[in-house]
Amino acid sequence: MTMAIKPKHQRLVLLLIALLALIGAGLLASWALRNQASYFYVPAQIITQPPSPDQAVRLGGMVREGSLETLPDGLTSVFLVGDAEAEVPVRFSGILPDLFVEGSGVVAEGRLDAGGTFVADNLLAKHDENYVPREMQDMAEHQAKDAAGEAAAKVGTAAAEAGK
Repeated sequence: MTMAIKPKHQRLVLLLIALLALIGAGLLASWALRNQASYFYVPAQIITQPPSPDQAVRLGGMVREGSLETLPDGLTSVFLVGDAEAEVPVRFSGILPDLFVEGSGVVAEGRLDAGGTFVADNLLAKHDENYVPREMQDMAEHQAKDAAGEAAAKVGTAAAEAGK
């Protein structure tokens, strides 16, 4: 005598199998990414609660005025990143981003070495919100607005013609 599973029970079993597979995939993904997570620190946090030396982290703050120095190899730069409470020395080997200047914001990705210096693998320079294209820097404010309006009108006209 064979017993057939009712359709209602079949759906329940399939639902449980799908749920277990989904949980398993989530656990597997989190286990695989555990070393790839990059935590964000500000200078005061990285000094009071330093990460382990092998942990990849991001350090965000302002580049201190007068702290940027290029070493004799021409590729390595050292500078201080600070906030209102602390400063952290940073060493970066590579070409600095175009927007990287003293007094501006920066996010450095890397690791804290045993000596307390942050060794950056990558720098992300922040810019202020008052961006003005190079072509418009010498224009008066009303001229810049007129030029921007004309450019927007041309784009609108071109889009309308393309839609015909």
